[in-house]
Amino acid sequence: MIKVVFMGTPDVALPVLDKLNQSPENEIVSVYTAPDRQSGRGKSMTMPPVKVFAQEHGLLVSQPVTLRDINVQLELAALQPDIIVVAAYGRFLPTPILGIPRHGCLNIHPSLLPLYRGPSPVISSILSDDKVTGTTLMLLDEGMDSGPIIKQLEVAIDPTDTAESLTASLFTLGADLLTEHLNPWVSGSITAHAQNESLATITRKIEKADGEVNWATEGLKLERQCRAFTPWPGLYTHWNNKLIKLLEVNVELDIPGINDEPGRVIDLQNPDVPVGIVTGDGILVVKRLQIEGKPPTSIKQFLAGYPDFRGALL
Repeated sequence: MIKVVFMGTPDVALPVLDKLNQSPENEIVSVYTAPDRQSGRGKSMTMPPVKVFAQEHGLLVSQPVTLRDINVQLELAALQPDIIVVAAYGRFLPTPILGIPRHGCLNIHPSLLPLYRGPSPVISSILSDDKVTGTTLMLLDEGMDSGPIIKQLEVAIDPTDTAESLTASLFTLGADLLTEHLNPWVSGSITAHAQNESLATITRKIEKADGEVNWATEGLKLERQCRAFTPWPGLYTHWNNKLIKLLEVNVELDIPGINDEPGRVIDLQNPDVPVGIVTGDGILVVKRLQIEGKPPTSIKQFLAGYPDFRGALL
């Protein structure tokens, strides 16, 4: 029986926790996740998805604010885990934590390391127009996503993939990777190999401002931004002092006779998608959008309520 401590927070981590919990060869001695937090207009406290799952399955839950607290470290050490499994936990594991489990701390990272280390690997891959990405099962060390690689699997990026859908797919793949390789790792029948540091790239933390459209940008790049920034920070613009989220878009490059300035809303003579927006190269065709204070809607329904959007300069 392998004594496992699991660390994760959002819903994408659930397939990993579920696989661990289903295996009769594992004993999950504790689940570590982020503290509850306020959400919504009512500021009610919301539990992380991993906590909800753990409580539903009778698993012990811990929600430390930081793992640097010596008392937290002592409590974790008292569990005597054979291994710690990390999946989208959202917190850095300090050196004393790394040394607690006999077989180390395994992490599921949604990229083909050493590419896209850091906080936004999936977003960065979509923005780069990569055709292939993958999931890495790795051993954590003191660096940022720099530890030895146990196993990787590649997947093709679908042209319709958003960061949300692709991240979910990659962690589901990671759950399978972990299930297949956890016992061999603990038994010592497989080993890890060092990353090629010369190929390493580091991603940066995405900010809210990254989602604001610069209409001089190429349309194809804006389309990738829309997918990469779903669900957050979203791709958005402003009109009549209100924020508009562009939820579903595509690009038309071969529309003749378009001489308007970037940001101009033009008529497309299409009954289903009546307007598009001029970009630095091509027309961004907006299929679904959401104006501040209103629910998401199709562009056709939006124009029925806001006819003066036609011809606007965003």
